[in-house]
Amino acid sequence: MAHRTLLPRSSPAAVGVSSRAIGALLDRLGERSIECHSLMVVRGGRVIAEGWWAPYSAERPHLLYSLTKSFTSIAVGLAVADGVLSLEDRVVDLLPDHVPGDVSDQGRRITVHHLLSMTAGHPTDSLEEAWQLEPNDLVKGFLRMPVATAEGTRHTYDNATTFILARMVERATGRNLPEFLDERLFHPMGIEDAEWDRVGNGAAFGFHGLHLRSEAVAAFGELLLRGGRWGDQQLVPRDWVELATSKRIDSRHYAEGADGADFLCGYGYQFWMSRHGFHGSGAFGQHCVVVPTHDLVVVVTSAQREVRQAQDVLDAIWECLLPGIEHADSARDDGSLAVRMRSLCLPLVQGSAGPLRSFAARLDASAQDSALPDGTPVLLEHIDGGWLLRFEGLFAVEIGHERWRESSPLSRPVCASGGWRGDVFAADLYIITSPHHVRLVLDADAQTAVATWTTVPLTGPDLLVHLRSPLMTRPDVELSAVGPQPPTLVYTSAFGGPRRPYES
Repeated sequence: MAHRTLLPRSSPAAVGVSSRAIGALLDRLGERSIECHSLMVVRGGRVIAEGWWAPYSAERPHLLYSLTKSFTSIAVGLAVADGVLSLEDRVVDLLPDHVPGDVSDQGRRITVHHLLSMTAGHPTDSLEEAWQLEPNDLVKGFLRMPVATAEGTRHTYDNATTFILARMVERATGRNLPEFLDERLFHPMGIEDAEWDRVGNGAAFGFHGLHLRSEAVAAFGELLLRGGRWGDQQLVPRDWVELATSKRIDSRHYAEGADGADFLCGYGYQFWMSRHGFHGSGAFGQHCVVVPTHDLVVVVTSAQREVRQAQDVLDAIWECLLPGIEHADSARDDGSLAVRMRSLCLPLVQGSAGPLRSFAARLDASAQDSALPDGTPVLLEHIDGGWLLRFEGLFAVEIGHERWRESSPLSRPVCASGGWRGDVFAADLYIITSPHHVRLVLDADAQTAVATWTTVPLTGPDLLVHLRSPLMTRPDVELSAVGPQPPTLVYTSAFGGPRRPYES
């Protein structure tokens, strides 16, 4: 699939970077068992290293999770530059139809600045409780939440703040968030394939859900590095970029993946400060790292399974890549790196082609993190070069033997490989525009199958939801027990951590 090139290319040596240092970065990521999907290194405005772990590839957008917040921040800055929004604007004034009758005095004082810096005063992420209080109006639920500290005094990582910022931008500009960013940012940059996941009423989440190609994320980092300038256009005011990407408040550990030194350097306006520069960060390891002192942008997309791995990625950049700045290697070293970057791949499922006949089974959903309903009929049929896997009444997906095979059962592409090991068939089904994949295991003798997520999407475990584009979801409020019990929102945290509620 052809895609538009956004940034010029060069070799590491031409811009004074050691190709061996980039190789060391790859080595470190592998040593830390980080499932990478893409890596792009940009210096001096030129891409000097780029690679995708097959079946991921350059033309595919990738779900950015909370890295989306940084784009919403830029939308706020554009609205401020237009004079239709200001940092002092209050939620209650701009969204009066979402103000509850019991809003507190502090709730009335919450401004754009407090939302951007996540200093509204809540003790923890308010998303769960706010959506429980008002399942159809997150803004109203947010304003009903109790507070623990005065506004503007303490940073609490809070997804709901960015959702509200998106709604304020839309009210102020008269445009929905995706349209506004398309017109003012993406299209002028040449980014034409941005996709947004949405809540049930069609609104973009704002705090997550943006899908972009890795090069588009790198171009965004380059735009920030140049103070909002793209070519001969000042797309974003320089003073807004400087404001958003500098420290506005001290930060704390507990955000999505925020465990380590670089998440204690402070928080800007929907950007994290780092020991070197600043970065946007999303669940499961979506990173846009900008290092102005080295004229450097690094983009990583991945499927991190542990909280510590977010810091591992940043450590690897600082400890492996930065020492190679201004220490160019030979053209031969550059060539070896280029070959390595082109040959990156995720492991195929090992196994034989097995028997040519079909196998029927029923899905056992008792396993933790099951992706499909219990009892779903499963039929595995042999086809040329692989298999056709049918979840009867739901969808079918093609699986390759000793190669990746792509199909689009409900609109979003799935890449799969599989094989037989004795009487057991195993396959990996990658939702290729996201960090997530499902492992299927079919026992031919027992006539049972299990389909489980390796990392459960934050928007819930229902595989059908994630096969549709755009993803449309809303909070599913379910009673936690029979009788008058409080509702709960089921959410699996990023990096395979403990479960807690979210926006499923």
